Amino acid sequence: MFDLPETPRNTFCGNTRREFFWEAGGAFTSVALASMLAQDGFLARQALAFDGQTPLPAPNPLTPKAPKLPGTAKSVIFLFMYGGPSHIDTFDYKPDLFKYDGQTIAVKTKGRGGDKSEGRVVGPKWKFKQRGQCGAWVSSLFPHLSSCVDDIAFVKSMYADSPIHGSAMLMMNSGKLLGGAPALGSWVNYGLGTVNQNLPGFVVMLDSTGGPISGAKNWSSGYMPASYQGTVLRGDGPPILDLANPPARSDDLQRRMLDRLKMWNTRHELSRPGNPDLESRIQSYELAYRMQSTAPEAVELANESAATKELYGIDESQTNEFGSKCLLARRLVERGVRFVQVYSGGSHNDANWDAHGDLKKNHDYHAGRTDKPIAGLLKDLKQRGLLDETLVIWGGEFGRQPTAEYAEGTGRDHNSYGFTMWMAGGGVKGGVSIGETDELGSTGVGERFHVKNLHATVLSLMGLDPNSLTYFYAGLDQKLVGVEGAEPIRGVIA
Repeated sequence: MFDLPETPRNTFCGNTRREFFWEAGGAFTSVALASMLAQDGFLARQALAFDGQTPLPAPNPLTPKAPKLPGTAKSVIFLFMYGGPSHIDTFDYKPDLFKYDGQTIAVKTKGRGGDKSEGRVVGPKWKFKQRGQCGAWVSSLFPHLSSCVDDIAFVKSMYADSPIHGSAMLMMNSGKLLGGAPALGSWVNYGLGTVNQNLPGFVVMLDSTGGPISGAKNWSSGYMPASYQGTVLRGDGPPILDLANPPARSDDLQRRMLDRLKMWNTRHELSRPGNPDLESRIQSYELAYRMQSTAPEAVELANESAATKELYGIDESQTNEFGSKCLLARRLVERGVRFVQVYSGGSHNDANWDAHGDLKKNHDYHAGRTDKPIAGLLKDLKQRGLLDETLVIWGGEFGRQPTAEYAEGTGRDHNSYGFTMWMAGGGVKGGVSIGETDELGSTGVGERFHVKNLHATVLSLMGLDPNSLTYFYAGLDQKLVGVEGAEPIRGVIA
């Protein structure tokens, strides 16, 4: 007997039937993956990355996207009254406060100092009057804005989860009490992109006294790519410091430097997949280059008519600063910027609306700086046909209590259990008031609306489903309105 030569075994698809199907399935999966990568432009970029040529530009995350639902607003201007304006001294008329002024009565309040069962009532220092065809009550703090109430929807039973500035501001801006979550402007740009690719999609303008207490967390993109974060623009002088080229550097040289930098960054990126920060850096360089020619024109107010400047109060020392920012906000949304946030007040104490001491001095000052510019913004948007597609929001991180904070004085403590915010334009029903607080304005009663309901309203007006707009992070489909979701404030939607 002799041994026959062993027949070679074909192991191309494995040794068993199970291995055959496993490997065949893997091959079909890779074909599908290659198709998806090709559609994404990844393979084209990889092929060009090492051929010595400038790589194809990466897909821009801010490319305009069609809204998922019918939307009325195309852009948002959020006028943030940092510090917490007093709702009961502005738009929430409470006659009993005048009646009990100076008296210590039984009233439950909750503030940063804890719960109290009684307090000395502080009556409003301004008179209220019904204004417009809708008859909305407005205090004498806002003589100019009171002429716009028929375009405004007041929400008078807002509430939040914190009476502390830092966390309350984060909640109003991002829906979370802690930092690390994307801001409202980031979510809007994530869902819709931005029309003008030569300007940031999310712009923030701070008060000259400084930024809010929790800082840049309020316009951060959080766990999203940095492309979605807010860009801080200055209202005076160059919009962004160091944006202009040095005198000896030509535009052609700048372009060639950026192309070379982009090539090396792209090579670095391809060897380190899944690094959104690097991609965002590439995009930021390109945006900065485009802004060198676009941003100066966008913030140039000199070409505006004298009548327009007067409308915003730019010719008056008291209103010049905030008026210039409001006019700049109009110019930005006019040019396709998706989300603009303008802060009134900065730093601490009386530098913002945080009226712990002299309530009248504080609110006279801040309302005096903002009343005419805000009214001018609404009127200017309306006469240009932009109000229907621009959602304007006014409010702070919370309101104020009806009682005095200290044994003496007229200062009010924080109140996150019932306060007022308003919206106008962008599909909002004008001349309405939704919700209410109790007879002294200490807490919301009946139908109350959380900050998440406000956020859901903004997304809905922009044509985005607040309960379907998600970003996968930390094992969850994250939402601006929380994983539990939230409904819009239906009563303000036209």
